[in-house]
Amino acid sequence: MIQLLTITLKDLLNPEFYINNGGLWVLLFIVFAETGLMVGFFLPGDSLLFVAGIYSGKLVDRLLPGGTGSDLADLFILLILISFCGILGNIVGYWFGKKSGPFLFHRKDTFFFKKRYLYDAKAFYDKHGGQAIVFARFLPIIRTFAPIVAGIVSMDRKKFVYYNVIGCVAWVFTMLMGGHYLNKFFINKFGFDMQKHLEVIVIGIVLITTLPVLYKLFFGKRATSNMEENSSGK
Repeated sequence: MIQLLTITLKDLLNPEFYINNGGLWVLLFIVFAETGLMVGFFLPGDSLLFVAGIYSGKLVDRLLPGGTGSDLADLFILLILISFCGILGNIVGYWFGKKSGPFLFHRKDTFFFKKRYLYDAKAFYDKHGGQAIVFARFLPIIRTFAPIVAGIVSMDRKKFVYYNVIGCVAWVFTMLMGGHYLNKFFINKFGFDMQKHLEVIVIGIVLITTLPVLYKLFFGKRATSNMEENSSGK
């Protein structure tokens, strides 16, 4: 209990914290929660997967004592498990959107739920169609609400599953492989170990992945407001 009270916001936003406290199981839950639970939009999905690629051997060793002895085998195991949870999370989000779509668009904002996130995801979906499910995987916040919007607009289930699988596998593969092999590259070429500078890496990933979202939030307010007015006028 005392340990729980000592957890800070900095810990919750630090991917290494999840790797060291809960390991693979916490990682899988977070990937699921980002899209399966609406409150998961604040979780560090991208940076967590990147760091998981760096710690792939350690994560698999906890699952299979002694490990596999192969970097590729470790990464493949993580790819399968994480992709499954990500795909399942999107399916839950899609189902939830299909069942409660009208309610969400008329729900009042709370600490965990902001209606503007839903409108941003809808605008993103309207612009890119089915491919939005793939693109959204690489965008925080949008990633959480895109499957819900797909359910709300009654996207064809088979089409949704198709883009869902492609998007999730591509996202997990890119982040895991990027973390693992970029770390090896920097160690071999420059003697720079990312494990010793994770805070810099995480900040970089957060900036890269959130800049498009921040741009949308600050410069797309007018479009969002118009959508809300049109929705309330119906």
